Amino acid sequence: MNDRKQLKVLFVCMGNICRSPSAEGVFNKIMTEQHLQDKFSIDSAGTHAYHIGESPDLRSQKAAREREVDLSKIRARKVIMGDFEDFDYLLAMDEDNHSIMLQACPEEHQHKIKLFLEYAPHLNTREVPDPYYGGTYGFEKVLDLVEEAATGFIKELKASGEI
Repeated sequence: MNDRKQLKVLFVCMGNICRSPSAEGVFNKIMTEQHLQDKFSIDSAGTHAYHIGESPDLRSQKAAREREVDLSKIRARKVIMGDFEDFDYLLAMDEDNHSIMLQACPEEHQHKIKLFLEYAPHLNTREVPDPYYGGTYGFEKVLDLVEEAATGFIKELKASGEI
């Protein structure tokens, strides 16, 4: 069993206004439903500084709200060097952001960086697609994927004794 009070998890995409805040919101809902709030400290960030301080994309918020997931309090921020040391898991939404983080991360912390969809292997996809330039369906698809990955991640942490 992990002797620390909480596991720190950071969800990461490019701008931190669509995929990673959706993952943060969905994960927050699932951990609340499973009464695991005291086991985690979660956040989201982007590898790029395009949207620092902004709320999640309104389309992301709307799709999430329809599933009783509230993203309204999340504000975009950029991954910083301290995140690599501070967080136990840095979960990238796609290969590009995974690669960007690995390049920036000190070698001793690279084992913490994973693709979020590694925790949902049954989906047979490794990336959460960026819905920003697409239609409404893309935001629904993001929520479906991150829900599966969040559930799988918690299941794996329970099985390993980390929570």
